[in-house]
Amino acid sequence: MGIKTISISTITGKAANIYEAIIVTSKKARALHEDNKTEFTNLMNTFHPAGEDEFDDRDNAEQAKLSVEFEKKEKAHMTALNKLVDDGIEYRYKDVEE
Repeated sequence: MGIKTISISTITGKAANIYEAIIVTSKKARALHEDNKTEFTNLMNTFHPAGEDEFDDRDNAEQAKLSVEFEKKEKAHMTALNKLVDDGIEYRYKDVEE
């Protein structure tokens, strides 16, 4: 997998400044990661347990295949950064009521 560089001016064009862009991107990455983690956990729970012995070395080919699929997915931080650059992540500030 090659390295894809993104110009900082492109990133700052999508937010008021680089710090704001980093915070927005990191929050989106956390949300994407949680979604992926939940999806993976739900799919893994559909498999039957291997047995009572927790130290059983038998391989479950379906579980291994599923794990490899999730490892090959684009990482959450790259997905969030690409979303920010491509179509922007919609965000807003909280209203502070005094």
